[in-house]
Amino acid sequence: MRRFNRVITAALCSTICSAMLVPAAYAQTAQAEEDSGDEPIIVTATLRAMDVQDIPLAVTAVAPEALERQGVNDIKNLASISPSINIQSSQTETQGTSIKVRGVGTTGNNTGLESSVGVFIDGVYQSRPGVALGDLVDIERLEILRGPQGTLFGRNTSAGALNVSTKRPSLSEVEGFANASYGNYNFMNLQAGVSVPITTDVAGLRVSGTWRKRDGYLKTPSGVESNNRDRYMLRGQLYIEPNADVSIRLLADYAKTDEQCCEAVIVRETELAPFSAFHGLASDGVDQSGMSALKNLSINGGPYLNGSKQWGTSAELKWDLGAAKLTSVTAYRKFDSSSTTVGGFTANDTYTVGNGAPTSRPGILPSGDHIKTFTQELRLQGTAFNDGLDWLVGGFYSSEKIRADQTMTLNADFQRTGSAFNFANAAGVNPLFALTAFGNAGVPVNANGNYAENRFNQDASSWSVFTHNVVNFTDKLSLTLGARYVNETKDASFNQLAGTTGAGASACQASVNGVLTGAVPAALRAGMIGINCFPFATSVALTAPAAIGGGLASAKLPLPRVWSQEFKDDEITYTAQLGYKANEDLLLYAGYSHGFKSGGFNLDPQSATLQNSGAILAGLATGTIVAPVYADPSFKSEKVNQIEVGVKATLFGAIKANLALFDMKMSDFQVLEFTGVQFLTFNVNSARSTGAELELFGKLSDHISVNASGTYANARYPSNCADGVAVAALPSTQRLCGQDLTNAPKFAGVVGVTYDGPLTDSGWSILVNGNVNYSDSRTTRTIDTDTNGLPVPFARQENYYKINARIGLTTPDERYTFELWGTNLNNEITRGITTNTPLRGGAGTRSLIGFVEEPRMYGLTVRAKF
Repeated sequence: MRRFNRVITAALCSTICSAMLVPAAYAQTAQAEEDSGDEPIIVTATLRAMDVQDIPLAVTAVAPEALERQGVNDIKNLASISPSINIQSSQTETQGTSIKVRGVGTTGNNTGLESSVGVFIDGVYQSRPGVALGDLVDIERLEILRGPQGTLFGRNTSAGALNVSTKRPSLSEVEGFANASYGNYNFMNLQAGVSVPITTDVAGLRVSGTWRKRDGYLKTPSGVESNNRDRYMLRGQLYIEPNADVSIRLLADYAKTDEQCCEAVIVRETELAPFSAFHGLASDGVDQSGMSALKNLSINGGPYLNGSKQWGTSAELKWDLGAAKLTSVTAYRKFDSSSTTVGGFTANDTYTVGNGAPTSRPGILPSGDHIKTFTQELRLQGTAFNDGLDWLVGGFYSSEKIRADQTMTLNADFQRTGSAFNFANAAGVNPLFALTAFGNAGVPVNANGNYAENRFNQDASSWSVFTHNVVNFTDKLSLTLGARYVNETKDASFNQLAGTTGAGASACQASVNGVLTGAVPAALRAGMIGINCFPFATSVALTAPAAIGGGLASAKLPLPRVWSQEFKDDEITYTAQLGYKANEDLLLYAGYSHGFKSGGFNLDPQSATLQNSGAILAGLATGTIVAPVYADPSFKSEKVNQIEVGVKATLFGAIKANLALFDMKMSDFQVLEFTGVQFLTFNVNSARSTGAELELFGKLSDHISVNASGTYANARYPSNCADGVAVAALPSTQRLCGQDLTNAPKFAGVVGVTYDGPLTDSGWSILVNGNVNYSDSRTTRTIDTDTNGLPVPFARQENYYKINARIGLTTPDERYTFELWGTNLNNEITRGITTNTPLRGGAGTRSLIGFVEEPRMYGLTVRAKF
């Protein structure tokens, strides 16, 4: 197998040599390559069909051919085409996926956080990035809009938007395609689609689908895999044009995933591992760690299961009323996900999330998200004053209902693991078990089997009215003015369906009793509560001892408690762009935009806990009543102001050259941090991204096309980013100030060449494509500095480059194509996210996990079309 790997790699790398060592995707092409390089590239970034070179904002248009050539099966791999975008996933793809544009985006594994980069498929907003991770099949065009897009694209586009358009049914002829692929890691992929006219020139039907399966590229010593693929998707469309003025498009889709995802490699093991035997553990739970584990893609825990089902319908009506054109887009989507994790990324029997593992508590609810979304958009568009004004007005409504279930069971090794990696030998053998005796009449309490079923509900509604207008002063000078009023309301609550209670059964209740009565030594109290009362498995019904007044323990200690709260906000977003079309080949523009991303709630059991426990306990000792102060589970809306100046030019009649300079200033920037015990969500006073983007693309000859793109983005937290932040968030925010934003390299680039033309005079044609994408080093953690003020090891992913290549042969009748392809041919092993291993060490001794991006992939594809 290793020899075969070398042969495949050598063969595909020779593609790059044969392509003059200048590899990359020809991303910016509207259709399959044609004979000349001056065809307009039509996009709908302004909700109008326009040449991308005439739009006064930064847009990258990606054709399906470019996606195929770079092996982009879903939006996660778009960085191989556009260096301005970065997409990463952590523990679950359905919940922990984040999208960044120009280094700006929301990082998190929390359903309460919405994305800064909106994803729209056929005009329908996808409420979370995980919902939008379906396979890209039968695509007409994908547009990457950079910078705030809230005026036209509605909700949560403060950093940018992805606008995906699928192919419509043909009204005049039968057409179809079928693709089959096989590759390493037992990769298999089938794609097919067919379009059939029902009534010529009036109605047509299109059906397409995809199935993808692959073994996991991460493995434990015992052979348990993670990060595999097992998913399928079906889409059907009915398109009707009853007359020249009306068109109706009805779409329905269904998708399912059932995967083992997402485990992580332990890139740094804690110095406290030798204490595992002292506390009675058979092993420290980690056989593979460090750079060797990363290189060998070796993990320790498992299984990690992540599945989802989703379906949706939408209806688009376009009606030319004469004086104006009406567009209506109505949509409904339902998304259900589940996740099961075992062992906390180690082989120890520590805890289980969800209900899909042998160690799950019998009858416990599954852990996952359930999201129902309804959206309605209406637009009227027309012209006035002899086309001197191109006007657009519209309205948008969204209703979203979320039910997020989080269930956890503590297992046999939980207390021994917590004791070994947080107390070392400072408090005797297994103090998390032994010290519970102080709160249970001298009998220690084992946490094995302790559990909680946590449920979060959130009902959100959003409505807006907007306008977007282009004033053409002359044939060359235009001014675009847009504004949108957005009104957001969210009602959220946290309730617990069940949980372990009673001092004889709950290790947390016994710990609470021992701590509140003063029986547990003062130096050990915080650790006892923090670990034995692990928030995801702690009951909200625990009580304080009667001797100190009784009542709920959450009124005296920082423990989970039920809550219900409403969030309301509104905002006016706006944009202004001045464009000057000096000639057919040159556009100069400058613009200012104000964007907005809704606030919301941290859907975490620890999000509304007591903040002044110390003062309350001190008051009890002196007979002074101190009112409780609870954390606010909500976070504020994020806002952004951007200045962008750019030029779009056509050089030598065939090469497009687009340059954009930008400065984005964010306020109340939303941040999520995982401490190793809980998720903290807070607003940072300010963040900023300043930089430049350059795109060059076009044809050197009839059959050779080239592309070179580069993005420089200085995305960072200013030194004063902690000014005015909430007291509870101040320690974390102060460590952020002066740091880069997460996964925001200073420079990233893509460069390449494609030959697509005749092989000989036999009629066969050949495709030779090569691509190199490069990234500077980037921080992969939310916060690079630990609580002790020292840098966290392995926080940064070092700079790297990755090579993709593809060779294809097409038959003379152009019906069949045979391709040999490879991605990441140099097998660069990189981390997308690095974070703390749960419950494993503290500041200076932390174990760290890294979520690994795809290694080298290669295979064969056969395509057929008719």
